[in-house]
Amino acid sequence: MKTVLKPKAISLPSRSFKKESIPMFKRILMSAALLAISASAMAGPVPSPIYGMTLDGVDRIDQITQSLGNLQKKPTARIVFDEFVQPSYYRDPVVQIKQVSYVMGELLDSFYVPKYSVNDYLQRTRDYTAQLGDAVDIWEVGNEVNGEWLGNTPDVVAKISGAYDIVKGQGHTAALTLYYNAGCYEKPANEMFTWAAANVPDRMKQGLDYVLISYYEDDCENLHPEWQPVFDKLHAMFPNSKIGFGEVGTSKKAKKQEYMQRYYSTKITTPNFIGGYFWWYGKQDLVPMRKRLWQEFNNVTSKN
Repeated sequence: MKTVLKPKAISLPSRSFKKESIPMFKRILMSAALLAISASAMAGPVPSPIYGMTLDGVDRIDQITQSLGNLQKKPTARIVFDEFVQPSYYRDPVVQIKQVSYVMGELLDSFYVPKYSVNDYLQRTRDYTAQLGDAVDIWEVGNEVNGEWLGNTPDVVAKISGAYDIVKGQGHTAALTLYYNAGCYEKPANEMFTWAAANVPDRMKQGLDYVLISYYEDDCENLHPEWQPVFDKLHAMFPNSKIGFGEVGTSKKAKKQEYMQRYYSTKITTPNFIGGYFWWYGKQDLVPMRKRLWQEFNNVTSKN
């Protein structure tokens, strides 16, 4: 079981003073400042291209915000919301991250999807959007949804479609992440395009804001796919969605720089391609910012 550390709370100014003792012009200035802080934490459109990194933890929040805030291109932090953790745990760190980055919230990592019933998954969606809806720009309603480890397919479909309906019904932005597995699946029905064609409801095919691809060469015999036709086909299936990479990375230290350069420099001409990438090892490799790969990430994103 993961060890979850309690994040640092945001320090708020003391409110022990008397409002009447503050001159009117100072009260106006203070009100404007508070409105600016509130507005900066509100969710909104994320401009393209997207340069994402994944954070699988929010401890060391000061180092995280420093790493994010010093990048030349404003990033999008994809925060993995841990299993069986209440959304209140994430409130303060997400608001702090929102000050220096766009935010994508992963409702639940694919590995833990079978541990939730359909009702529990939908209640989790309601709880997280209620607590964090003003600070999360993109809600990932399903992660690696065609993976063979997620459990019974009808249940997976009920979870992701129900979560999609909740998110869109509240006026939020919805993303779905598929698992690219051509040449390395065990069950043909779970091949990415086969599964998506058969199981993603039409309303999601027409209405998803983002459809993203997770791919790990380490898990797929080190294959280097030709990505242009893959994204062309994805665009044909999801014509109204922005498309890109939702997870990339490698655990091989000697290969990290090469992988990062290659994926973040990938040139795709498909309409609606937004990049994304969302390096899975963001917290491990890019925090604190003195790490060598932070500079590589900054270089490759600033050039593309």
